[in-house]
Amino acid sequence: MNNNITASLSKYLLIFIGIIALTFSTLTISANENMPEQKKEFDAGEMIFEHVLDAHDWHIISIGEHHIAIPLPIIIFDKDERVIHVFSSSRLAHEANYLGYKLPAEGEFKGKLIKESAGNSDSIIDFSITKTVFSIMFSAFLLILIFVSIAQSYKKRKDQAPKGLQSMLEPLILFIRDDVAKSAIGSKEYMRFMPFLLTVFFFIFLNNLMGIIPIFPGGSNVTGNIGITMVLAVFTFVITSFNGSKSYWTHMINMPGVPWWLKFPIPLMPIVEIMGVFTKPFVLMVRLFANMLAGHIVVLGFMSMIFIFGAINEYMGLGVSVVSVAFSVFLSLLELLVAFIQAYVFTLLSSIYIGMALEKHH
Repeated sequence: MNNNITASLSKYLLIFIGIIALTFSTLTISANENMPEQKKEFDAGEMIFEHVLDAHDWHIISIGEHHIAIPLPIIIFDKDERVIHVFSSSRLAHEANYLGYKLPAEGEFKGKLIKESAGNSDSIIDFSITKTVFSIMFSAFLLILIFVSIAQSYKKRKDQAPKGLQSMLEPLILFIRDDVAKSAIGSKEYMRFMPFLLTVFFFIFLNNLMGIIPIFPGGSNVTGNIGITMVLAVFTFVITSFNGSKSYWTHMINMPGVPWWLKFPIPLMPIVEIMGVFTKPFVLMVRLFANMLAGHIVVLGFMSMIFIFGAINEYMGLGVSVVSVAFSVFLSLLELLVAFIQAYVFTLLSSIYIGMALEKHH
């Protein structure tokens, strides 16, 4: 039974990789043939934002004016025509028009799909598999594969010492259970929230690590995308709110031990407490987003210095490159630690908020 499940998962992994290879792996070489060859000045800001922001293709490398990228599927629902269009992002290379749609390379709608006849994106809903979406799908599939395999190992090797991947991840699982969930939520209630806390921790941790890897399928700035961190924070907010005890909400509206003039006629303390309900997930969202985005920007900033000084003088570029590479390597190693710390902090704060909501009146 266990061997059949493992074999099936392996088969699905091969099928998934095959689909990726067949659908997305056609490398497109982008070059503007009509423009005369001229040396373009290096733009550090443009280079950094191209790496940290989302995109409709997966940039691999640039060689001069040639850009090698993996196209991703574009899925558009046109509200005017009431039709869904599905095609490859390579159709829109060089700001080409395909089926009336365009992907501007500059201006107000840079990097955003628009309907050319309208000049904006108001009439379309974009469901495209972007770089960030594809990274989330890949990491989610990888997490399912890993943990189903570990679960089967626990069943197969019951009462035996763990080995392999099981032995590597078990300390992290026990750490989240004993030092985070149990201590913050309590020994009676913590098990209900373990699936959520483990999922959040390993999802953030895995995507943080993949963001450090510079080659496909790594390199996507998933946890540095505020939309992703917002969704994770909303999950914590919803779980905390729906599991809040009667005592938790009562203390928030009518906090005991507080002078009456802070509650009436102006409910100052209830307002402060209710604002705190929303600021907690906001802090979760911004902390993870800002720390991961800043790490990528700093590393790319050091690498940009090589080209900036190299444009001034070749020897200056060579001299700065030694310092830039050294600092980039150091910061990349530091990001390995930050990848764990940020996943831990998000999980710990989520546990604390849940524990506060579950606290009963004494």
